Amino acid sequence: MEGATATEPSDAALWAGLRQHTQARIGLGRAGSALPTRHRLELQAAHAAARDAVHSPFDPDVVASALPGVPTVRVRSAAPDRLTYLQRPDLGRRLDDVDRAHLPRDACGAWDVVFVVADGLSSRAVHEHAAPVIRATTARLPAGWRVAPVVLAEQARVALGDDVAHALGAAMVVVLVGERPGMSAADSLGAYLTYEPRPGRTTDADRNCLSNIRPPLGLSYDTAAAKLTSLMTRARELGGTGVSLKDDLDDGVEPFSAPPPLPIPVTTRGPAPEPPLLKRRRG
Repeated sequence: MEGATATEPSDAALWAGLRQHTQARIGLGRAGSALPTRHRLELQAAHAAARDAVHSPFDPDVVASALPGVPTVRVRSAAPDRLTYLQRPDLGRRLDDVDRAHLPRDACGAWDVVFVVADGLSSRAVHEHAAPVIRATTARLPAGWRVAPVVLAEQARVALGDDVAHALGAAMVVVLVGERPGMSAADSLGAYLTYEPRPGRTTDADRNCLSNIRPPLGLSYDTAAAKLTSLMTRARELGGTGVSLKDDLDDGVEPFSAPPPLPIPVTTRGPAPEPPLLKRRRG
């Protein structure tokens, strides 16, 4: 394999095996000093998908129609449009004042939990994965839990859930939000659980997060629901979330088993020759 490159057939089996364990782009080879055309086009397509995920508008009807029989409420953040939302993260964490007044309180007391569907940075992730996660999670909750109407929030970030829960009088909030798209995933959904959120005072250390919910390549709906239900039940018992609450459930995914190490080829070349001296041109 002396002098072999990532583009030579001798390495094809090696890279093909390694790609089975990751979605990262590895061993792509080269065409001259650049990527091969096929991989360059794939990279450009992934970048376009990530941009589309960020800028595509959120359609609450898509989520609501996937939750038949489930009451929903639609709200907006204080960010009036997408450009402002991207430029002013603080506005995406606050409820619109008019919409705040429309949030229903539980006539029998406080809600135990409210699910907030926030577009975040990937409306695609929310459209595809939010409703199945809500259905699977509520089906696992013990009897007696008072679940508030699902809140569909536009131009929203995670902390908007604190404002929603406070306005509703909910004991805890689960925010399902479109995660920042990458070059290998534009449809990843995150779930953030917070117990007794306090707008402006709750920090990331007070939350529990499940990331990369996007079957079949990420966390499955059933696994995410089982983890969420366990965390919600224990948060109720402990009276807190975040660093005080640990997720001890197995992912249900086989642990990564690295292939045996391959022998490293040893070259027998001698030291590189000294570069020739360049003569100084006159004139």
